Amino acid sequence: MASKKLLPLFLLPLILPLSYAATFEIVNKCQDTVWAAAVPGGGQELSNGQSWTITVNAGTTGGRIWARTGCNFDSSGHSSCETGDCNGLLQCQGYGQPPNTLAEYALNQFQNLDFIDISLVDGFNVAIDFSPTGGCEQGIMCSADINGQCPAQLKAPGGCNNPCTVFKTDEYCCNSGSCQPTDYSRFFKNLCPDAYSYPKDDETSTFTCPGGTNYKVVFCP
Repeated sequence: MASKKLLPLFLLPLILPLSYAATFEIVNKCQDTVWAAAVPGGGQELSNGQSWTITVNAGTTGGRIWARTGCNFDSSGHSSCETGDCNGLLQCQGYGQPPNTLAEYALNQFQNLDFIDISLVDGFNVAIDFSPTGGCEQGIMCSADINGQCPAQLKAPGGCNNPCTVFKTDEYCCNSGSCQPTDYSRFFKNLCPDAYSYPKDDETSTFTCPGGTNYKVVFCP
């Protein structure tokens, strides 16, 4: 019997993750420049119509993509942004400062599914469309004029805060794990039914695609 030629074991870790890595194309359709942010991924200035593509390894959890607005970066890549700022860095190493609309994901999880969502738990700054580019039909969008309709108590420069950011109480932040919808969360949910409106809003706000799916995130769709 002819012997089978086996792949060297040290090559397997290099090949297997790449075969299931996901790409995220991030597109700015806002009239103004935004500074896209991604963890993992870093950051990129995007004028109207420009795009930026990142590749994320299989198994990644806690992934986030968002837009920063009102930034003025210097030549060393430092600034502060009106919304979504991540410690004054162009290349984000941590999550952004509210208010910022979030596209969130975890790749190749239970039953090799990707879990995706749009979250308003950190408030809202720009509208987002978060959709697969093939292999999955479920896209999600939050395109309402939340900034224009934001309750006075939640208004912030360039955006609309989630009530947890403003009031910092368990009723809104769900620190005890037993919170319920509030009038403020219903405000967000009514305008963007597919988005997380408060931390326990899982049932109507988490969507799945097969592992290996690629995605497109559009600001101001």
